Amino acid sequence: MSDKAINVLLLGGPMYEALYDRVLPVFERETGYRVHQLARLPHPELNAEAARCLARTTPGVDLLCTHTKYAPSQADALLPLDEYNVAGVNTLLPPVAALATLRKGLMQVPRFLDLQLLYVRTSAFTDPQAQHVHQLAFKTDLLPPQTWAQMINASSAVTQNNRYGFVFPGRDSGLFGTFYEMLVASGGDLFAPDLSPSFSSPAGWWAADALAEMHSRRRSTPKALSDWHYDQVSESFRQGHAAMVADWPGSDHLYRSDETCVESANVQLHALPMGLADRRAAYGGCHSFAVTRHCSNKPGALLLLQYLTSHESRMFEAQQGAVPVTAPALAQVRAEAQNQPRALRRWQLLSDQIDNALIIPPRFAAYPACESVLWRALQRVMLGDVSARVGLDQAAADMQPLVKGQVAL
Repeated sequence: MSDKAINVLLLGGPMYEALYDRVLPVFERETGYRVHQLARLPHPELNAEAARCLARTTPGVDLLCTHTKYAPSQADALLPLDEYNVAGVNTLLPPVAALATLRKGLMQVPRFLDLQLLYVRTSAFTDPQAQHVHQLAFKTDLLPPQTWAQMINASSAVTQNNRYGFVFPGRDSGLFGTFYEMLVASGGDLFAPDLSPSFSSPAGWWAADALAEMHSRRRSTPKALSDWHYDQVSESFRQGHAAMVADWPGSDHLYRSDETCVESANVQLHALPMGLADRRAAYGGCHSFAVTRHCSNKPGALLLLQYLTSHESRMFEAQQGAVPVTAPALAQVRAEAQNQPRALRRWQLLSDQIDNALIIPPRFAAYPACESVLWRALQRVMLGDVSARVGLDQAAADMQPLVKGQVAL
């Protein structure tokens, strides 16, 4: 391979690709390197492709997109970055730096922090046939849903014709994440301190059954939901086919304009609902970039890493809605929001959830395999194929061999 070529494996989707389209041409023009994009893939497919590529010791991938929850399973194939003096890492927010650091040191450079807010289309909660003013608010007592139980009722109440209530990913990490938030908000957790599965509990049974209540029993979600990832769910809401959706900060720009979101002026932002334990839980973590241990072009990959995580790159993604992970970038976006009411409220909601509701799954090598077991079980429950207790009991049993001997990193 040419010493001026860099092979990259990238995360695909509307939330992520604008950065590559902005940075990569500039990087090639200014440095003379050529970036070979092996693929842009959604996270489930990206993880599978990364596993295949990283299993080889021959050069293949120089730089890849990963995540603080997935990097522990890739750690043996990633390059520790501490000795390379990567610019900007000393300004990472302390919790973010801790997430990016494993026992071997700094293994990735975080891109942005992800946690969801609730988007609500208020027009779905008014009666278009109302003849009197007092009728216009006939469902607004459901807004915003303060608890997950209220969310189920509100979702059912506004489902009609080609518009559904609350839409959520019906598979992979998206389905897992919705359950995780409901589980913790209801007093449960995924794992015990020894990493044995603890989600098959009263809180877990309630959360899993709530998914089935919305999808299979009340039918307030699309029939095709079990095939949908994040992007399809977001698109459904933005096309006007759903009343509520939870979405990540990096997608926020898509909700601000009628060009990308039907009735964007009628879309409000709220915190995620509370669970049975009267608390909120927001599933979070950091997307990141890493250089591979068997990188064939280390200087080029490290230089590209600098471009992708520069202050300018962080501010560009922040303008799309992403939550920056360095102190200077976070301070700048908060200052810029002071005279923008919507932006200011959004940052207040995000800050509150970061401080009081953020939940992060434990980091261990077998985590991706455990997540896969759980979401598949949750999908069977959601579709009504098994009860919540049977499905979660089976998932916990299937996980036992995966967690045996694992240690949190």
